[in-house]
Amino acid sequence: MTDEHLYSLNSKKVEAATDEWLAKRGVTREAIAELVFFLQKDYYPDLSVEECLGSVNAVLSKREVQNAVLTGIQLDVLAEEGKLISPLQEMIYNDEGLYGCDEILAFSIINVYGSIGFTNFGYIDKVKPGILEKLNDRTDKEIHTFLDDIVGAVAASAASRIAHRKQAERESNMNAPID
Repeated sequence: MTDEHLYSLNSKKVEAATDEWLAKRGVTREAIAELVFFLQKDYYPDLSVEECLGSVNAVLSKREVQNAVLTGIQLDVLAEEGKLISPLQEMIYNDEGLYGCDEILAFSIINVYGSIGFTNFGYIDKVKPGILEKLNDRTDKEIHTFLDDIVGAVAASAASRIAHRKQAERESNMNAPID
């Protein structure tokens, strides 16, 4: 096999494209961290937005998460441009309630961090706080059928990651020798 037939994509390039496209669509890592904080603040009173941001960064560093982000954004952009086949075009353009593929793509992100992510995702998808409200309001004429669920899934996964780490810390402290 010659070099021209070998496929190789630098992971840093995929991560940079993920950040670039999130930014183009009005989503920052900090906005996602605010969602994580919203999900976890009642459980961990000393939780900081900075700690939430660290967890968001960890989730977004996963290649399969980056793949989901880029795929979902591409489908949203194609729907905005009217470039999808009918009836897919109409379903994505109108964020049809019976079209569940946007949630299925989001579940691929949630699966990275365990089942607690599903409850976090369901809750945040229902109340749509912060950036999720903006992504759903349609005032900017952009389609975010996939992106709103993807952002919610990243936040839910980052929140799950925090919950697992906090539990591990608790258990570690309980096993510490008593003076």
